Amino acid sequence: MVAAGLAAGGAVSTALARTTETPEGVALVGLRTLPPEAQSTHRLILKGGPFPYQKDGSVFGNRERLLPLHSRGHYREYTVETPGARNRGARRIVCGGQPPAQPDVCYYTSDHYASFKRIAP
Repeated sequence: MVAAGLAAGGAVSTALARTTETPEGVALVGLRTLPPEAQSTHRLILKGGPFPYQKDGSVFGNRERLLPLHSRGHYREYTVETPGARNRGARRIVCGGQPPAQPDVCYYTSDHYASFKRIAP
């Protein structure tokens, strides 16, 4: 998974590789071990924005079914800046719950939804 983060153009700390699994089988990662851009995006989510990309806050469909199943509209996705990327890059935070600025849970992906880590505050 560390290699996937590097392939996506993101700097990955060795702490990111040390995770545990949650009861739902998703790896758990500490917020402070995520890249600084992910920490910044997480702060914006909790503030309710403003977000740099028009798609930020849009509904995430969980079509990959890698996250726990919920009704449509439960999850929303947010861009995590990727230094050097010319577009939105592959890194995202996906949060679930209502209202969006007070999510029940958030997940980080560095590989455009191929894998997720649950963010532990």
